[in-house]
Amino acid sequence: MIIDTHSHLSFKAYDNDRNEVIKSLKQEGFVCIDVGTDYNSSKNAVELSKKYDNIYASIGLHPEVIGEEFDKNKYLELAKSKKVVAVGEIGLDYYKPKTKIRLEQFKEKQKQIFLQQLDLARELDLPIIVHCRMAHKDTIEILKMQNVKGSIHCFTGSWEEAQKYLEFGFYLGINGIIDKLDLTEVIKNCPLDKILVETDCPYLTPLTEGKNKRNEPIFIKHVIQKISDIKGISFQEVAGATTQNAKILFKILNQPEINI
Repeated sequence: MIIDTHSHLSFKAYDNDRNEVIKSLKQEGFVCIDVGTDYNSSKNAVELSKKYDNIYASIGLHPEVIGEEFDKNKYLELAKSKKVVAVGEIGLDYYKPKTKIRLEQFKEKQKQIFLQQLDLARELDLPIIVHCRMAHKDTIEILKMQNVKGSIHCFTGSWEEAQKYLEFGFYLGINGIIDKLDLTEVIKNCPLDKILVETDCPYLTPLTEGKNKRNEPIFIKHVIQKISDIKGISFQEVAGATTQNAKILFKILNQPEINI
């Protein structure tokens, strides 16, 4: 079994062939966590997880969608499904250029919503999936004060920043960004039992699959192979360890093992 810990199969990019893609993944022994970015996509992720036994859901409000107010009760209702295994993707994203005043207002709004969703995760006793872009300092400052566990999705930071997250008990999510960013030091030094693999599909397609091609959970094999090359261990060892890590963090314990 291989677990893609961050997919967006409920997004429009899969409207024409979603059923075929998911059925093919099941035959290959793949399990995916479908991640919401606002209420509607979170709801769609939950519905998708109810339809397929190899799909789980994460619910949350992405930091770039702060125009939508966070309604805790609506997310609590979604979380009644046993297929909801995390709160995310949540966090901070300081990428978009703004005037200094607007940027500070933007940051404060994101922090407020992030804290509200951390409260939700604690109430539900669920791990979080953290989105962090150009905001590691603030993300670390917030998380060190919180009693939560989870993963840092699409990790793009330094080894020094990675160590902070590891100290908090977090896992690092590694995906196709490794084709664009040199994460050799991070991957080499990070304990294997603290790494998760993900695709962020339909985004971040590995370069080996073509620049303009839609990303697929099956392409996670490229990420696993690159990690194995950097660490000097087998593909099977990385696949097995990262699958076990995902099972432990997200409490996905009832999936049958399938040879890969």
